[in-house]
Amino acid sequence: MNMARIKRDPKKVALAQAIIDAYNPESVEDMNEALKDLFGPLFESMLQGEMNHHLGYESNDKCPKKTNNRRNGYTQKTLKTTQGEVEIESPRDRDGSFEPVLIPKRKKDVSAIEDKVLAMYARGMSQRDISRTIEDIYGFSVSHEMISDITDIILPELEEWRMRPLKKCYPFVFVDCMYVSLRQDYEVKQCAVYVILGYDFEGHKDILGLWLSPTESKNQWMLIFDELKSRGIEDIFFISMDGVSGLEAGAKSIFPNVIVQRCIVHLIRNSIKYIPSKNYKKYTQSIKRVYSAPTLKAAHTAFESFENEWKQYPGAVDVWRRNFIHVEQLYNYGSAVRKIMYTTNAIESVNSSFRKVTKKGTFPNENALFKILYLRIKELEKKWSTGHISNWSMVLNQLMIDDHFKERIDKYIGY
Repeated sequence: MNMARIKRDPKKVALAQAIIDAYNPESVEDMNEALKDLFGPLFESMLQGEMNHHLGYESNDKCPKKTNNRRNGYTQKTLKTTQGEVEIESPRDRDGSFEPVLIPKRKKDVSAIEDKVLAMYARGMSQRDISRTIEDIYGFSVSHEMISDITDIILPELEEWRMRPLKKCYPFVFVDCMYVSLRQDYEVKQCAVYVILGYDFEGHKDILGLWLSPTESKNQWMLIFDELKSRGIEDIFFISMDGVSGLEAGAKSIFPNVIVQRCIVHLIRNSIKYIPSKNYKKYTQSIKRVYSAPTLKAAHTAFESFENEWKQYPGAVDVWRRNFIHVEQLYNYGSAVRKIMYTTNAIESVNSSFRKVTKKGTFPNENALFKILYLRIKELEKKWSTGHISNWSMVLNQLMIDDHFKERIDKYIGY
């Protein structure tokens, strides 16, 4: 998917050209030095503004003053910024009551402002809220354009992440989608964002990618899985999904040995709409006896009882009759494997996290949407880095019992 070109503010382009004209930079290092030269006067000007507000008058103001407090020279400080160390002079007042907000006393590292903007953006704060928060904390305003420029810093990193090489095999893959409002060609449209989550052989979670899909079809999913293959995936054991149109055919055209599993929880949701709300609890307990039965024979017996008990609601029963193959195939594997296969809760949790930051409204373009989702993914990866899937060793052992999987595991277990 091609990334939209970044639109630059003409005033900022003119400022950049003025810097180039003044410094004639010939390398990235020269440009960093130029920015460092600008940081010093910029910080000093902001500190002077804070001092003016603190005293109630500007420097060289000859009018009568409301306070006996006066300016009292400067303190030299060395600040750590994103461009390196910068020397500045911080103003002092006579009675020592001046407490700068931008660069508090004894604070020497101001490089975190950009990180704070990215963190707030990742948590779904609007540009307006970010601007107000920065102003509350640091005492100076940050324009919407500046916030956009700061968050645009991650666009190359985002593109690299979307095209990064993947592991050769993922035993379990989960697919789910969420809908967002996106402005396209001066029109607001609801677009589906598909997220694919994989479990690797170490039991770690890995979001394989994000795709914006206006349509669902076998060909669309062929393109997505072909992309995953081109990025290094050679084999997938199971795909758990919610009846996504064209996914099974598209996935099997690229990974012929993959087993596609309908999410049992989604089947419950699809069938329960035919049941009166007063019977929800009893109904879910009844169907749970089917898919949690210890053996396939017991599952068939439980399903016969289920059909008889709920025959007055043929719509609900028919959902399970049409999809009973997805219950039956669970019993080809051990209980620990079944527990992972039968639900897409893992990826629904990811999408729930995404919805917290996408509910703020319409996104102006694809870049704005993918930026915020990527920053959210980085937050999730921090949480996942310290653990792995519960009972993972038992899952691997149960897969190894099956010769069909043992040979494939032996091939990839070293990666």
